[in-house]
Amino acid sequence: MEFAEVIRRRRMVRHYADRPLSPDVVDRILASALRAPSAGFSQGWAFLALTDPADRARFWPFVPTRVAQTPTMQDAPLVVVPLAHKAAYLARYAEADKGWTDRSEARWPAPYWYVDTGMATLMMLLTAVDEGLGACFFGIMPMAGDDFDPVVEVPAHTAAFKAEFGIPDEYSPIGGICVGYRAEDLPPQNPTIAGRRRDRDEVIHRGQWGRRS
Repeated sequence: MEFAEVIRRRRMVRHYADRPLSPDVVDRILASALRAPSAGFSQGWAFLALTDPADRARFWPFVPTRVAQTPTMQDAPLVVVPLAHKAAYLARYAEADKGWTDRSEARWPAPYWYVDTGMATLMMLLTAVDEGLGACFFGIMPMAGDDFDPVVEVPAHTAAFKAEFGIPDEYSPIGGICVGYRAEDLPPQNPTIAGRRRDRDEVIHRGQWGRRS
């Protein structure tokens, strides 16, 4: 597929056909994440890939609102959880060629461990489109009234999710991705989307804020 067409066709797909993905397709989607840029080539990320139905069944209870709103997302044969690894960045920039020996987070203008893991996520979303598939990124949200776990310093719901899948404390899930073949009866995109899409002149400033051309 032409790259411009991949960009045009990318959307969040929430309805899937009951059709498996070949291992080669899954591998290509996952491998594409490794081509994303990362600050200092820190590569502070990891990806939990769930293809076995039993593993996916363990995952979906952690996103009950998502399941309640669009239960057909559970039909997707692949779920990927991108995980950000802050410590990899702090360690990388304490090396001799970077020299931030105090490993202070205050030196960072933005938490690049999340930024870069997000870019890796987009690589997978685009690769799914190129493979003729649909995909959706969604949050793994704290539960209402969720307590904070002081041991691992995350909401209790996140701590329970990480414990279920054996994810080390130093890795932080930024959300989930489901991937699969689009359902044949995929509903049309909400017509309000086009009306809410911001015009390029609202968001692109050329040379000076407010300059449109």
